[in-house]
Amino acid sequence: MLQRHFLQLDKTAKVGETDAMRWLLIFLALFVLSACQESVKPLPDPSITKEIIVVTHNGPNTYYIDGSDQPAGIEHDLAMLFAKELGPEYTVKFLLVDNITQVIPTLLKGEAHFAAADLTVTHLRQHLVQFTAPYQNVQQHVVYNTETTKAPKKIEDLIGASIAVPEGTSYAERLSEIAHNHPELEWQTLKKASADELMEQVAEGLLDFTISDSHLVAMLRNYYPNLGIGMTIGAKENIAWAFPKTGNRWLYDQANIFFARIQKDGRLRNLVDRYYGHSKRLDTLDVTTFLKRTRSLLPLYVDLFKEAQELTGLDWRLLAAVSYRESHWDRLNTSPTNVRGLMMLTEATADMLGVTDRLDARQAIMGGARYINMLKDSVPKRVPEPDRTWMALAAYNIGYAHVEDARVLAQRMKLNPDSWADVKKTLPLLNKAEYYTTLKYGYAPGGAPVIFVESIRTYHKILEKYEPAHSPLLPDFDLGFNLARLFNQVQLIE
Repeated sequence: MLQRHFLQLDKTAKVGETDAMRWLLIFLALFVLSACQESVKPLPDPSITKEIIVVTHNGPNTYYIDGSDQPAGIEHDLAMLFAKELGPEYTVKFLLVDNITQVIPTLLKGEAHFAAADLTVTHLRQHLVQFTAPYQNVQQHVVYNTETTKAPKKIEDLIGASIAVPEGTSYAERLSEIAHNHPELEWQTLKKASADELMEQVAEGLLDFTISDSHLVAMLRNYYPNLGIGMTIGAKENIAWAFPKTGNRWLYDQANIFFARIQKDGRLRNLVDRYYGHSKRLDTLDVTTFLKRTRSLLPLYVDLFKEAQELTGLDWRLLAAVSYRESHWDRLNTSPTNVRGLMMLTEATADMLGVTDRLDARQAIMGGARYINMLKDSVPKRVPEPDRTWMALAAYNIGYAHVEDARVLAQRMKLNPDSWADVKKTLPLLNKAEYYTTLKYGYAPGGAPVIFVESIRTYHKILEKYEPAHSPLLPDFDLGFNLARLFNQVQLIE
């Protein structure tokens, strides 16, 4: 509530006033919070209990349940990795609050050891909590509807428009600062709205503008292609974990050591790529066309993709994404080189898989799914998911031999050959003589599989948002999966 009153008062401040009111309000907020904290019972020492309590909120870049009914989100994964780095005996308990407004108050009430909630480091927040070293930086943008609104180029273009941002966010704080020089600027701060919800309202024409971070806008544009990324608001900001200033110093120091370590060894880069690396691959027309065809063509083949999932254990939405990238769900699609069908199988691959008619939808989908599993089996077992799947899909496009060359090249360049984020850097080098002449399998158009995989990742994410997961009616999935793999091998032998 203190932050809310601060923002409202700051928003109505007149031009020419000194910063005295601003600092007075900060002082009052700190005074009240410190008074409240005197009665807060400190949490048990995590170095003794081996349990870390982390406050966060639901969101696409914090914590959510994915298509496999498993917790996901970059903040979730970072917190889990942090606990693992501390030792195998450490566990994480996530405390979910309704929205970002409640994160810091929950932290200051002593209910969590730290906050991992996509928090940007702002002046006001720095007076309330201490931040770790940042792990990412973002740029705020005005978000608008490209179908109904002209792209705003200056603050004056926002005056008189309907604008809303989530309460308690850095977006509200930034607008509050802008209002010092533009007192006629008006906006709403909404307590129960998230940034992605407000962008949905902009996409649906219910709101003229909102403010959001660059990485979140890029993700949402894959679902709402009419969202426009407008003018920047303020300078770039850092994202970091927040600790109470009177919290456990050992844990805070360990967190900073952790971020320094994963930044140096590349694991942070790989994790950021896992969640955001594909988000800017498709343009507005690509997404618009894909969404239209999910309504017109996908229903024709949904049951076959789900049957293929039961056969192979691969998510039907991933198979559908591969098929769309290959053929745009055109059963009769044929390339000039005679690659054919929904999964665009070559004649040699079809023969190996026992596919007698590549234009038959069922044979094509089942064959393509089995082939992806074969390629996954070729990737070394030590490669973790989802990198293992992305490398298999790259091999689907260019052949596993060239993927292996790219992995060898990654190792030579002191990159991680088991990380897709690093291998996708070396694949495009396979068309350069200085590199391919030193590798076993020679020249390859290595840029193509990168585009192929990153596009599929985006299509898959879109399908995960709009299409439900499929739960095969098997008494024991592991048994069914193993029988399916055995069936695959028998067919290959035949």
